[in-house]
Amino acid sequence: MDRETSDGTVGRTLAVLDLVAEYGRPVRFAEILPRAGLPKATLYRFLQVLAHQDMLVFDEDRQTYAPGMRLVRLAHSAWAQSSLAPLAKDIIDALAARIGQTVHLAQLDNGAVLYVDKRNAQKPVEMFSQSGKVGPAYCTGVGKAMLAHLPEDRLAQAIARQSFHGHTPKTITTPEALRAELGVIRERGFALDDEEHEAGIACIAVPILSASGRMLGAISVTTTTATTSRDELLSLAGPVSDASAAIAAAAEAWRFPETKQ
Repeated sequence: MDRETSDGTVGRTLAVLDLVAEYGRPVRFAEILPRAGLPKATLYRFLQVLAHQDMLVFDEDRQTYAPGMRLVRLAHSAWAQSSLAPLAKDIIDALAARIGQTVHLAQLDNGAVLYVDKRNAQKPVEMFSQSGKVGPAYCTGVGKAMLAHLPEDRLAQAIARQSFHGHTPKTITTPEALRAELGVIRERGFALDDEEHEAGIACIAVPILSASGRMLGAISVTTTTATTSRDELLSLAGPVSDASAAIAAAAEAWRFPETKQ
């Protein structure tokens, strides 16, 4: 039984809300219906409830649904209370200024990487990651750094959610290879993305861990293989680890909440 079914009507209604939000644009009923897996009448009723509660807004002229302002307010509140970004802002500012490279701050959300903040390099490089964007965990530095420090039950769930698509010839494409890599990461304390997600892009990432060892997120420095050698990248492990420790201390002082991993 999937989560939406086990959570009943509320779970199925929220699944419809997720579906509308995933489009990233106003969407018509006819576009939602094939993906919702619900009878027409049921889907219409759920959409009506969400619109009535201001979670969605319905444009009568265009006949489209889009996220509503109540959802925006809730998102802002959740971001302030559950994101590392507000706590880490000054720390990642200082790290980015010190090294002049792109800095990412990320958290794990249902087995995927959620980029919660980013500072561009002094000479910005075009890449996949953006603040608020979701990416894969199995082939990114921040993703692997976080996966390596999950307890076994959560790790098994997270690995089951990975697509293992071969983005480049260097991408890890099996659960077994990923687990072997995670063991190395746990021992050395940092993860590397050696052109595994994007060709020409490399990064070094360090997990952000509480005093008890609970994984809170990860921070990374990203650069290009054309401008930075592997040794130069490895030399950044110290500054990135220092930033990670500072963020962890700030989160500990604020009693940072548990998140879905």
